[in-house]
Amino acid sequence: MSGQDLNADNIVEFIADIFERRGAESYLGEPVTMSEHMLQGAWLAEQDGAPEVLVAAALLHDIGHYTSEFGTYSPDDVEDKHHDEAGGEVLAPFFPPVIVECVRLHVAAKRYLCATDPTYFSRLSPASVHTLSLQGGPMSADEVADFRKNPFHEEAVRVRIWDEGGKVANMKTRAFRDYMPLLQRVVRDFANHA
Repeated sequence: MSGQDLNADNIVEFIADIFERRGAESYLGEPVTMSEHMLQGAWLAEQDGAPEVLVAAALLHDIGHYTSEFGTYSPDDVEDKHHDEAGGEVLAPFFPPVIVECVRLHVAAKRYLCATDPTYFSRLSPASVHTLSLQGGPMSADEVADFRKNPFHEEAVRVRIWDEGGKVANMKTRAFRDYMPLLQRVVRDFANHA
């Protein structure tokens, strides 16, 4: 199945297949695999009593690491796409804006939290500290103001906190397939209201 064949009826199964085939890949030097990291984010969101859309956003926040699965980039692309932007782009046709924006903003939310919460930086893993430097470091005051203009910035901050918490070796979580009914409900609701 290629990116051109995807629709609201098969996108969740397509993502499940990616998780099963590629989820065991290493996650940027963290003590968890890519799928363990994303499943932990969703589990933490559930434990916080988050609504389904935020559980879905936490589960899918790093899907941009797998964008090659959704087809090749356009020859009109003029720069590399970061995994946050790439993830938002591949989810946009199928998922509501709150999920797309949480995925798209989860890196910016780290930069935001490092600029606005004096305790947040100390919670970053060594790998996250390293990627922060590559991602532009803590936001400037102007960037903070711009970030706060996004109507979903508060939700993105919540997803970011679960993202950072989802790096624990041997944490027990649900399996991806356990989340499929939730994802299918979210996709169906979005398709019915689009």
